[in-house]
Amino acid sequence: MTQSAMTQAAMKLYGYFRSSAAYRVRIALALKGLAHGDRPINLRLGDQWTPEYQEINPQALVPTLVTEGQILTQSLAIVEYLEETYPEPALLPKAPLERARVRALALMIACDIHPINNLRVTHYLADPLDQDEVVCQRWSQHWTRLGFAAIEEELSSSPWTGRFCHGDHPGLADLCLVPQVYNARRVALPLDPYPTILRIDATAREHPAFQAARPEAQPDTPPELRN
Repeated sequence: MTQSAMTQAAMKLYGYFRSSAAYRVRIALALKGLAHGDRPINLRLGDQWTPEYQEINPQALVPTLVTEGQILTQSLAIVEYLEETYPEPALLPKAPLERARVRALALMIACDIHPINNLRVTHYLADPLDQDEVVCQRWSQHWTRLGFAAIEEELSSSPWTGRFCHGDHPGLADLCLVPQVYNARRVALPLDPYPTILRIDATAREHPAFQAARPEAQPDTPPELRN
């Protein structure tokens, strides 16, 4: 076994089947054909708060990737590590301006939509702020709607948009977009105003790597949610 193959085999991904951040990393691993072991962390049951997991990730968040004896956190940092270590197939274009565009699209999701809608935020809205499920859902819809409106405008107006967010091959922006569309459907956000987002999402979800990474296909997915 080569050193590269040994490193891949030793990779461990701590995640949760519905975590959109972990979903991004699963897509990147699948696109690059990298083997890894899954270590499920059930966020609903509070596995992230155990001393054992907080020793690995003090933020008590997922994903965490363990590789080459090192612990990596934050999904986009993990993806950039994978891109630098296993450059083919590329998740970023070569030209600096195009790379900046792709990173901007990814950050519009990873920094401006996802963090204010994730589980710990909606839990805080519910308790201690005493907001009901309807209010929490409206909160998530509102921030996703604002973000998607801007992303749709960029995607629909740019000559760089192709079958995917940038060109005709999946990359960094797509592995952020598809999990966020999944989340939008979970909170029942109407998606008709975003035809370009819907088109790219549908194209991506036909790709084998995206299919392998989808929440319904993960080892910790409850049986009733598998398909």
